Amino acid sequence: MKKIFLVLTLVFVGFQILAQSSFEKKSFVNDAGQSLPYQILYPVNYNPSVKYPVVLVLHGAGERGDDNLAQMKYGTSVFLNPENQSKFPAIVIFPQCPKDSYWSSVKIDRTQKPTLFEFDYTQTIHWPLQSAVDLVKSLVKSKVADKKRLYIMGLSMGGMGTMEAVSRNPKMFAAAIPICGGADLNYVKKYAKKLPFWVNHGDVDAVVPVRHSRELVSALKEAGANVTYTEYAGVNHNSWDNTFAQPNLLSWLFSFKK
Repeated sequence: MKKIFLVLTLVFVGFQILAQSSFEKKSFVNDAGQSLPYQILYPVNYNPSVKYPVVLVLHGAGERGDDNLAQMKYGTSVFLNPENQSKFPAIVIFPQCPKDSYWSSVKIDRTQKPTLFEFDYTQTIHWPLQSAVDLVKSLVKSKVADKKRLYIMGLSMGGMGTMEAVSRNPKMFAAAIPICGGADLNYVKKYAKKLPFWVNHGDVDAVVPVRHSRELVSALKEAGANVTYTEYAGVNHNSWDNTFAQPNLLSWLFSFKK
């Protein structure tokens, strides 16, 4: 019996390794010569003559670096799930922000309790976020991506980057899922009616206060947006676990197009 269990375990691990290898490591170099590492997943039976949806996933601050690996810590299993790959064939991109930068234009004061986040989109966009957006645009230009089905989601710092990317490119994305993030609310009216949002946050988040999502949702609703808000009771900063476990996460996302 132990031998059978060991064989099954090895088979399972083998499938996991095979699944993980379906992401390809690449690098996007911008006009300034700066290189953004990313991993990309193509649909099963990928056909370059077909235009596919694209999902851009932005990681949190803890996954920054240059190993082109740490950013794969959260969310990849959703897109590697065989059933999801069959139902929702898409190109999925996980870029990695360097340690000395940040997806979003925000000042962070950790001496304050709770931590103070001040978003300011009047600042020049950080090059990693611009490069991530440009990477998606390059796929549209090369005619492998469907420009009417571009999606963006992100957690924590990535949730903040999600909202800034939408704010700076209000006509680009078909839907957005920010998780435990925040936004510069001065720009909400610019994009509120242009795409739907599913905002997620834990109500006892000790890292990024839940008020940032509550205020964002309130501003979006006031501006007439199609917004869904899920607040997880008793959940701290890891609300991405709850979000990625939502059974209708991808069906919601892919139900929208420009």
